[in-house]
Amino acid sequence: MSDAMKSVVFAFAMCLVCGLLLTAASNSFSGLQKKNILLDRRKNILKAAGILDSAKKYTPKAIESLYAGNITIVGVAPDGRIVTGREALAPGGRVLPLYLYADEMGRVREYIIPIESNGLWGKIYGYLALESDGATIAGFTVYKHSETPGLGGEIEKAWFDRNFLGKKIVDQAGNFVSVKIAKGKAKQAVGKDRLVNYVDGISGATLTGSFLTKGLKRVLSEYEPVSLAFRENRLRCRITGDVPACGSTGGSDR
Repeated sequence: MSDAMKSVVFAFAMCLVCGLLLTAASNSFSGLQKKNILLDRRKNILKAAGILDSAKKYTPKAIESLYAGNITIVGVAPDGRIVTGREALAPGGRVLPLYLYADEMGRVREYIIPIESNGLWGKIYGYLALESDGATIAGFTVYKHSETPGLGGEIEKAWFDRNFLGKKIVDQAGNFVSVKIAKGKAKQAVGKDRLVNYVDGISGATLTGSFLTKGLKRVLSEYEPVSLAFRENRLRCRITGDVPACGSTGGSDR
């Protein structure tokens, strides 16, 4: 075999070995990567629900324990019914995921909605928690985005998330209006009667705020049937262990 041919064979063998090693490494790390992604999402669900203390650091085991002990995932049908089991998994159904946070007695304190919105440079993903009154925001968090660091990227910061606490997705008459991000300080941008539906914007990131406002309204509109059922006290849920029991009360008693 000539020297030139030996060089070709050696190069081919090296490429083959390196390719096999890279494939093996990719496959071995893919499981760990998926596990870390799931853990990060669960951590953000807990943050939105106010279960995690932002000043503390939690081990993966602690996060998993808190999630298992406090959060139950169910489905929401287009008419606002809570569905589980086979109905939630039925093919062709338009069931939305919903995370329930129950107290020690199994009564739902909050429900957490996954948020997916367009941003200036890509998708924005997060979670928004609502109290069981179906109107008051209990928490908000962003776990993935492509916005500019120091500008639109501030949507992932704790100061921005805190803006949402106590805000309403309904107006003073009880009509759904979603929650909006103001251009600058909300107190200076809107009237006092609408302040409860606005959060402070981010300086220099008006477009990010505009995109997120539209995204929040679209997602919350999809979940409006179940939010309305909570608001009108037509939906009662109780969690026993990790088994949800949700049904209609037959009418409003508020």
